[in-house]
Amino acid sequence: MFDKLKGLFAGPQLPQASGTPGVAPAPAPGPAPGPAPAPAPAPAPAPAPAKEEEAKPADKENEAKTESRPPGIVISSYTDAQIRDIVKRMRKRTEEFKEKVIDPYASSPEISPPVTPILRQEDYEKLEEERRRQAEEERIIKEEADKKKKEAQEKKKKEDEQKKKEAEEKKKAELEEKEKEERRKEGIKAKLVKLLWWLLDFVLKPLEDAVDKVLAKTLDPFTDRRYISWLSVVTLAFNYNTWFATARLCFPYHTASTIPFWFALDMLADIIYLIDAIVFQPRKQFVKGGDVIKDRMLTKSNYRTTLRFKLDVISLLPFDLLYLQFGFKSIFRVNRLLKADTFFEFSDRLESILTKAYIWRVIRTTGYLLFMLHLNACFYYVASDYQGIGQTKWVYSGKGSAYLRSYYFAVRSLINIGGLNEPHTVFEITFQMTNFFVGIFVFSSLIGQMRDVIGAATAAQTYFRSSMDNTVAYMVTYRIPSVVQNRIRTWYTYTWDAQGMLDESELLDKMPLVMRTAIAQDINLATFQKIDLFKGCDEQMLVDMLLRLKSIIYLPGDFVVKKGDIGKEMYIIKSGAVQVVGGPDNSIIFVTLKAGSVFGEISLLQSSKDGGNRRTANVKAYGFANLFVLEKKDLFDILVHYPLAQKVLARKGKKLMKSKGAAAAKAEEKKKGVSALMSPKKPQTPKLLRAVGGNINRAFMDKLKNASRQ
Repeated sequence: MFDKLKGLFAGPQLPQASGTPGVAPAPAPGPAPGPAPAPAPAPAPAPAPAKEEEAKPADKENEAKTESRPPGIVISSYTDAQIRDIVKRMRKRTEEFKEKVIDPYASSPEISPPVTPILRQEDYEKLEEERRRQAEEERIIKEEADKKKKEAQEKKKKEDEQKKKEAEEKKKAELEEKEKEERRKEGIKAKLVKLLWWLLDFVLKPLEDAVDKVLAKTLDPFTDRRYISWLSVVTLAFNYNTWFATARLCFPYHTASTIPFWFALDMLADIIYLIDAIVFQPRKQFVKGGDVIKDRMLTKSNYRTTLRFKLDVISLLPFDLLYLQFGFKSIFRVNRLLKADTFFEFSDRLESILTKAYIWRVIRTTGYLLFMLHLNACFYYVASDYQGIGQTKWVYSGKGSAYLRSYYFAVRSLINIGGLNEPHTVFEITFQMTNFFVGIFVFSSLIGQMRDVIGAATAAQTYFRSSMDNTVAYMVTYRIPSVVQNRIRTWYTYTWDAQGMLDESELLDKMPLVMRTAIAQDINLATFQKIDLFKGCDEQMLVDMLLRLKSIIYLPGDFVVKKGDIGKEMYIIKSGAVQVVGGPDNSIIFVTLKAGSVFGEISLLQSSKDGGNRRTANVKAYGFANLFVLEKKDLFDILVHYPLAQKVLARKGKKLMKSKGAAAAKAEEKKKGVSALMSPKKPQTPKLLRAVGGNINRAFMDKLKNASRQ
């Protein structure tokens, strides 16, 4: 088997001739070796290289002979190529191992790492010293370079800062010079303006002194009714200019007979504007830094610095003098429309003083609608005049009142009622389409505004109806008896009619503490001071108690308190009346308490020990009764801050309890005496009879129980 493998690794062989032994030819002799070199210090033997040189030519001859042999029979070319490659690599590896065996110092075919030279200690120390010296020199050179670079940067930075500073100083000097020039000019201008105002004030001083006798030196623009009344007059003049200036501009109302009439009305409106700018506006108080400024000179100076003053001055410019050059035309009165701020101020002030402000909002929104129709009527007449009066069916025919006919067209056009004459020309079609688009936009805006106004006016009523409907739905769901449902409906209706809301605390909680205190003092402080229990107490404590009061409405026949209940509240009658009742069916009326009366105050200070805080009588509402309630918890929370008042109230409570207890005992004795006279006392039943009767009754009751069980 080894012979076969040897033959396989040897490659294909040619068939030998018969009788000839298969002996391989001897290798050719190598060249004669030259003279031996001089002995070297290396330990390697000298003949080894000679053997290698001799072996190499022999291998080359063998390879040449092998290549010269004819190829054998190849069954698979791929297998043959692989086997040949393996043989070639194995031979190469064999040669390398042969060399390794011959020369043990031969290196591997891989690249060897560099060899670190081995130095003597002196040489190594010198080398290290040289390295340290070079590193120190490099460090010094680097530091010097960095230092020079840093110095250059700092120098450049200082130069830039110096340049910037010089530029800023130059700019600042220019600005200061410019400001000085402006101040000088403004100073001259301010002096001229100041002189002008001084001359105007000097001229108007007699008029202002005369007006001071009628009006105050300053007016509160929010609460002074005289100022609001004057605003209504100015608003009337503004509306005259707004409505009639546009109508006179578009319609042919300037005739020889009407011009004096229009001129007189224009002069009257201008006089109203002038009085407003001279007399009323400079007297308006204003707020500065939280202080209300009431000094005349300050209010006047403040008005002259506002935009309102500038608009007032422009609106009073006499462009009417251009009548002399261009004729009587209302276009020269357009600047009077800049007084619109007065109209909006009057609207705000009027809303603040009206109890039903939504009425004015509805009127104002309706006025906006009518004015938009007025403008459309003016545009329609101008368009008709441009096309030619009566030239087509679409334009104004020239018959009847021009303004009424145009306004009628505007109403039908903007509201999109329809039934109008069809436009024919391009101008007419464009105008009509614009009318339709503007009408849709304007009326959608006005309808939305009207909806908001009506919604705000009925918001409280809507809340009441929603609350009542939810309560009724709840009662129906849980099948509350009809009697109770009717009483609850009655309570809702009366509470809403009496105070306009279901809970007053919702409104009062939104107010500042100062306003709530003022309202509480105005309503109930006098009543609290009359209560025996609270006489002589600290007034601030009474005010704190007033702020804790809660309003409750009782229906006719409702029991406010019942005898034996735990007393946790005291009551003050705000309106209506209550009755203290007693007897078997509460038919006996002991006393009737009306508005301003107080009851239940003793129970606030009595503890539950020995039943001291129990109610001693029945109190029910006589008709509809609105009561203020103060709870014991709120009173104790207040008394924590007033320890002296707490002791005084405890002492007074004991005295009042004793006095009322004695009076109640006398009343009870009197009541018993009256009942004894009306019905004499019956003799007592003998003890033996009571015992027998008790046994009989007990036996009878046992029989009834047994019968019911069966």
